[in-house]
Amino acid sequence: MPTSPALRGQDHEAPGLSRAAGVAASRNPTVAGVSGPPAASPLAPEDVARFHRDGFVLVRGFYDRERDIAPIQRGARAVIELVRARHGLPAAPDGHPPASPDAFDEPYLDLLERNRAWAGEVYDAVKQIPAFVRLVADPRHEAVFRQLRGAGAIPGLAAGGHGIRIDNPGEERYRADWHQEYHGQLRSPDGVTFWSSLVPVTEEMGPVRFCVGSHARGLLRVHARDQRNPDKTGAYGLVLEHRDLEIASYPQVAPLAEPGDLVLIDFAVLHSSGFNRGGRARWSLQARYFNFAHPTGVRIGWCGSFAAGQDFARVHPELVVPEAPSAAAAGSSRGGGGS
Repeated sequence: MPTSPALRGQDHEAPGLSRAAGVAASRNPTVAGVSGPPAASPLAPEDVARFHRDGFVLVRGFYDRERDIAPIQRGARAVIELVRARHGLPAAPDGHPPASPDAFDEPYLDLLERNRAWAGEVYDAVKQIPAFVRLVADPRHEAVFRQLRGAGAIPGLAAGGHGIRIDNPGEERYRADWHQEYHGQLRSPDGVTFWSSLVPVTEEMGPVRFCVGSHARGLLRVHARDQRNPDKTGAYGLVLEHRDLEIASYPQVAPLAEPGDLVLIDFAVLHSSGFNRGGRARWSLQARYFNFAHPTGVRIGWCGSFAAGQDFARVHPELVVPEAPSAAAAGSSRGGGGS
């Protein structure tokens, strides 16, 4: 299987990787930290071209770290400390405040090691930080979406499609295997995920991997449950039909993002979360935009997927591999499987 090494900013000719953030900032006074309306074209032309060619693009420094990212990091630190206090723990194991906003999560792993459910409280709470919600609905996102999808697109912001993901070291259950965004989100096949990291991503932390150019295949069929990992449910339990053959057909890249970078992901490109072998959780932001005007979105009424209580197989039976009777019986005995 052809695999490229993880990419860094100097490798600006590599698939999906843009070095054009400076160009975007010079054209976009909001990005540059100067008050004013967002530019109609926040992305440089080469960003747009890479997105359409590869199915994703990494734009370095799209967000201002101090104005856009640090308030979210500080909010997350406050939540971690409050959860610790709720369970009778000091704000930090060493008693010291964070040395910088980027060190916001230092007390989190101690909380995780003490009680996985306490870490879950942090996960549920941080997505409600106002600074994060403001960034999700940033007007620049609409401008970017129109750049990528055309002037006729009508941007929508997927309800329940935004959040702060925490990939803990050594955990498999909630790791997202190779997938396309649409199956887990619905709304419209003409969608774009806005992904950014709250921490510097390293190889050991399992960066997101992409099959370069795989969006050109369109939407693929899936198995409704993962027979090898029956504890995975909902979108996590979906498995691509002919998974290994599909992903072996493309070169892969795994960009190493920094806080402030933006990764734009086509709803049809194949990608997966890497396994976190590091000593720090991988914190990332996601917001998902879709095109109201796409015919399939209109047909399904822009409904959501698993998080909205929908059965993906009922919305798109043509995209689900029929289950063998023996497997269906086994799923029934387990209490209904992953939907």
